[in-house]
Amino acid sequence: MTKGNDMTAPKRILILGGTAEARALADRLAGRAEDVITSLAGRTSAPSLPVGKVRTGGFGGAEGLARYLAETAVTHLVDATHPFAARISANAVIAARAANVRLLRLERPAWTPPADANWIDVPDMPAAARNIPENARVLLTIGRQELAAFHGVSDCTIFARVIEPPETVPTGWTIIAARGPFTIDQERALLETHAITHLVTKNSGSPHMAAKLEAAHAHGVAVLMIARPRLPEAETAATIEDTLSWLSA
Repeated sequence: MTKGNDMTAPKRILILGGTAEARALADRLAGRAEDVITSLAGRTSAPSLPVGKVRTGGFGGAEGLARYLAETAVTHLVDATHPFAARISANAVIAARAANVRLLRLERPAWTPPADANWIDVPDMPAAARNIPENARVLLTIGRQELAAFHGVSDCTIFARVIEPPETVPTGWTIIAARGPFTIDQERALLETHAITHLVTKNSGSPHMAAKLEAAHAHGVAVLMIARPRLPEAETAATIEDTLSWLSA
């Protein structure tokens, strides 16, 4: 019987992490008999670390991940990456199939707008950039790796909130280096201080980051919401509890 189907064998769980859910899952699994490893992409210099074993850096694509799964005898793979980490999620599907490892995608529900919200859904970063009107005062909360799509936006004022400052900053931009989560009062103060008219964000669905949407709604700030990328089909769970049940099955 192969390791992917042997329910009596000890579990070795690899969590593809970098999210609050991944850290919470590692915390919940601490002290159990299973061997748990959390993998981080290493894109920030001082990430919030989960409990337990941690590896940092890429795998070298789907083939490299499949090789790692086989070499470390992983039995269960949990993709708890950000909903916009499309490449690693696609690689996880391919690698799990190649290595005969069970895969679950921990996928938090997307945000939905209040009935009276000034909310514009856009398919991607370029579309969001095209929908910014002249003279807008824009707050970007999309991560530093996505900022280049907005470098050509002119005739408006740009504020970009990031964990770590980008290497290239267009003239006139204001960089706000800060790590969330933020309270509703903090978000309101930010919008008021900079007289923000438009908020650009990705539909991550994170409850820890929803305060900015509440603040935007309260202050009449227009939201340009970037849709999630389409991911290959995989078994999914929406909560930590559902993930734990899957691991215990």
